[in-house]
Amino acid sequence: MKDVYITRISKFLPNRPVDNDLMEKILGIINGKASKARRIVLRNNQIKTRYYAVDDEGQVTHNNAQLTKEVIELLCDEEFTTKDIELLSCGTSSPDQILPSHASMVHGFLKNRNMEINSVSGACCSGMNALKYGYLSVMTGQVANAVCAGSERTSSWMKADVFENEVEYLKELEDSPILAFNKEFLRWMLSDGSGAVLLQPEPKGETPLKIEWMEGYSYAHEMETCMYAGGDKLPDGHLKPWSEYPAEVWGKKSLFAMKQDTRLLGDNILVKGVDSLKLAYEKNNITPDDVDYYLPHISSYYFKQGLYDEMKNQGIEMPWEKWFLNLQKVGNVGAASIYVMLEELVNSGKLKKGDRILLHVPESARFSYTYAYLTVC
Repeated sequence: MKDVYITRISKFLPNRPVDNDLMEKILGIINGKASKARRIVLRNNQIKTRYYAVDDEGQVTHNNAQLTKEVIELLCDEEFTTKDIELLSCGTSSPDQILPSHASMVHGFLKNRNMEINSVSGACCSGMNALKYGYLSVMTGQVANAVCAGSERTSSWMKADVFENEVEYLKELEDSPILAFNKEFLRWMLSDGSGAVLLQPEPKGETPLKIEWMEGYSYAHEMETCMYAGGDKLPDGHLKPWSEYPAEVWGKKSLFAMKQDTRLLGDNILVKGVDSLKLAYEKNNITPDDVDYYLPHISSYYFKQGLYDEMKNQGIEMPWEKWFLNLQKVGNVGAASIYVMLEELVNSGKLKKGDRILLHVPESARFSYTYAYLTVC
């Protein structure tokens, strides 16, 4: 088995930063009234700016595959070109279409060469699982290099017109035309962007990072769905897919909007996260003392103190001085968040040889968690 190193890293955040006052203008106002939920969500998540792949008039500037193509081209130069890539592994929770796969569409935009591709579906963990596929492929010698990416383009899923049919339907029923909080919750948290890394079996580049190990855990066997799109959650917890609804109902129920069961989220995301973190620590025989930089992907600063407290309660407290976050500046970029966070740390000038980095990515879709442990070479 070969050692595997992150030898290059890049990020692509489209257009200019969007502040809290501008976001509703870009995404659109639903039913002609400013959102009341927006203030509540923003107060809790503490996000100040985020990025949208739409312009100030709401016109799309990039689709998801184009965001990924852009970040991969930023990863490359004359020394390592897109034609040198042997494996392309991409993860996202917001593909542009059901078929073809996301990685296939990215490959189409790159127009580089015949190569292996891998598409990972899911939510935030999809970016890490794309990384793990590349990591294992390079480690086993299947390929000499791999480019792994995480990306999201959720802004178009959150635009007002996605919800207009539902609002009109509620009016017809003489019901209050206000969206349920679980549909508005994510609208004020999510951001667009992409991140990518190059994996190679030698420690090249200015700040190569050796991947020591990666771990993943799922609690879907005991937890019902929490975050979802393309279906509707029934009172008994069952997720009914869009394909089992008549086409005329799709818009009336905003079936293709992302939704979050906030009750399930608050009750379980931190407890399961720390439980899985303990499993990763025990399996790899490390403790918080063996971590110099802790990069947790959190969707909201509302969970920051709670995560710290839960780690303390379970006996694996992570000192605050080891935490590295950038949520306030870039928003929740889902599968790309951990790439964007790591890119900022690598380019911060803080890292020195021997530093150890722990990546911690939760996914609330049905409660999955992925981890990576890196050493600066």
